[in-house]
Amino acid sequence: MSEPMSKVPEKLDEQQTDIANGDFGSENEALRRHLSPRQVQFFAIGGSIGTALFISIGFGLLHGGAGSLLLAFIIQGIMMTFVTNAIAEMTIFMPVSAAFIQHGGAWVDQAWGFMLGWNFFVFEAFLPAFEITAVDLVLTFWRDDIPSAAVITVCIATYGLTNAFGVKYFGEAEFWLSGGKLILILLLYCFTFVTMCGGNPQKDAYGFRNWTKPEPFLEYLSTGTSGRFQGFLAALWQANFIMVGPEYLATCAGEVQRPRTSLKTAFRSVYVRFVLFFILGAICVGIVLSARDPTLVKVLGSGETGTSASSVYVIAMRNMGVDALPHAVNALLLTSIYSAGDCYMFTAIRSLYALAQGGHAPKILLKTTKNGVPIYCFAVSIGFSCLAYLKLSSSTVTVLNWFINLATGGQLVTYIACCVNYLFFYRALRAQNYNRKDLPYCGWFQPYGTWIALIWLGLIEIFWGYAVFLPGSWDVGTFFSKYGMILLSIATFSGWKLFKRTSFVDPYEADLIWARPAVDLHGRLMAEYIQYP
Repeated sequence: MSEPMSKVPEKLDEQQTDIANGDFGSENEALRRHLSPRQVQFFAIGGSIGTALFISIGFGLLHGGAGSLLLAFIIQGIMMTFVTNAIAEMTIFMPVSAAFIQHGGAWVDQAWGFMLGWNFFVFEAFLPAFEITAVDLVLTFWRDDIPSAAVITVCIATYGLTNAFGVKYFGEAEFWLSGGKLILILLLYCFTFVTMCGGNPQKDAYGFRNWTKPEPFLEYLSTGTSGRFQGFLAALWQANFIMVGPEYLATCAGEVQRPRTSLKTAFRSVYVRFVLFFILGAICVGIVLSARDPTLVKVLGSGETGTSASSVYVIAMRNMGVDALPHAVNALLLTSIYSAGDCYMFTAIRSLYALAQGGHAPKILLKTTKNGVPIYCFAVSIGFSCLAYLKLSSSTVTVLNWFINLATGGQLVTYIACCVNYLFFYRALRAQNYNRKDLPYCGWFQPYGTWIALIWLGLIEIFWGYAVFLPGSWDVGTFFSKYGMILLSIATFSGWKLFKRTSFVDPYEADLIWARPAVDLHGRLMAEYIQYP
């Protein structure tokens, strides 16, 4: 689809012209609504598909087995559908920048918005470093003497370049990079189907053999039923880290053209992605490689990086003697990892900007360039990516695990907080006699789906670090990497609430008007004067 052509007539006043062109915001917001519908779709793909789906998923296979991995992804997919449903209804109703952060402050409690914003910024700021570390790991497929410091420096520099020139340029870059991800996924699915049917150098129609050898549900940390259950939990923790997406659409909501229609289409595609990318991906991983493959165990089990690929698919290709394809897959994998890190950098910048908008971060962070880039937020976020240099003093797999643990904890807090946001939003709608059927997007099975997701995610947040409490397993570093984000969230919420003496928002006084007039006017003007040739 080509870019829109603006035909804003001269009869509009200056403010209306700005609104039609997307150059508007609420009060001190200076971001620009320049993300086109096609860019929004691919931005969501770029943020939700990265290292985790292609490399980290191997941890779930190694510890839980193919059956546990698939079951974990199905259950988590159902729960994430409920979460997405809640986020979509709120974001399409009130599409502001870093929407769920601002929703928390406006509809729940200012201290809640403070906690949610800083939690989200911190773990999103960690993720570019995670992706950079993964790039260094993937490069060992070709050679193991590439200086890690050089890899890290180049990645940070290129992340800076793609985020420094305005959202429309970032959106265009992500459009093409995310297209490479779709090609990679299609290639891997075709590889799985063809080889399992016998289309490999050995002419071996192996089918679902790797599901039964050793077995679909593996023991982990102990033996018997308890061990298999803990294997499932290990796979579930990976599913929690891998299955993401709705928060990235909410983050860019303040920069989307015609957000009512564009975001509605984009959120609906999230449900499809959960099945086509994540659940089907878990099935393919269990098909192409045994959970006890020696290379998989060496790379992900012992913490040695070696010189081989760490992707399940690349390991499987080399095992089958497919010589050329692993190089192509690894090259596409590098672009996929880079794209995900780029999205995380963008998201970290916008979440910090939203904090400043809400008075939860220094006002100096509100300064933007003429292209709408929050320049000081940009600088702070780039600084966080330098955490990737930790890899220089630790093994790559160890650092990957640190980032995975911190990010998973942060993601859980974010989704839990979004569920709470929705319950307060739902209560305010009822108190102010809003008919939910009149909303731009009305989620289904509400509020029950949100309650189910809230309870499920709360239990995972409590128990996902249980292994550190097992006899002989205590480790201070592991404990804080598992529970550091929830402890930070409790501290920030309590501290801000006590310091500012905030109170929970009365449902009768919750602001359900807010940015809607400007957003609705923008949509009407865009629909009337902007054509897509």
